Amino acid sequence: MTDAPHVVAVCGSLRDESYTRTALFHVLAEAELAGATTELVDLRGMDIPLFDADKREPGDVPALMQTLQDADAIVLGTPMYHGSYSSPLKTILDYAGFDEFDEKTVGLLAVSGGRFPTTALEHLRSVGRSLGAWVLPHQAAIPGVRDQFYDGEFVDEEMEKRVRTLGRRVVQFWNIEADPRTAEREENVGADD
Repeated sequence: MTDAPHVVAVCGSLRDESYTRTALFHVLAEAELAGATTELVDLRGMDIPLFDADKREPGDVPALMQTLQDADAIVLGTPMYHGSYSSPLKTILDYAGFDEFDEKTVGLLAVSGGRFPTTALEHLRSVGRSLGAWVLPHQAAIPGVRDQFYDGEFVDEEMEKRVRTLGRRVVQFWNIEADPRTAEREENVGADD
């Protein structure tokens, strides 16, 4: 175990001008200031087909799962679609399991064009808990995201502070002692059973 954790952020948006990706850059920049090494997983150029339980390792999936396994902490970022998180992120989480998330610290970030994307964050929190992750209490929600950035920088200092705090917290708590397994984790037996 080292003193410098490796933080991996997964961007659940495929848009070229993604606000989610822009926000994750700020999270990772703060994580680096806090002493971490960082990596952004950008799904745009990856071969990740829809999840099929009979074909568990197609395309770029094995390499991506190894990246998640090698991470000390993971940040999941998503735009809110229809009250939940994006389908690209859902696909990644369907391939992932306990090897990638069990007893790992996970931070959450969600953006929306309208109101607060809290339901997307709640859904991701539930998935993280069912995979045995320790999901940070602090999360970053960016409503009205089209008005939050100018040339890649935040226009609101309080919003920037909240997002950057996520980067600090994921480093601060990357090696927190695991809690006893949750009921969700114990009931999540996976697709093989």
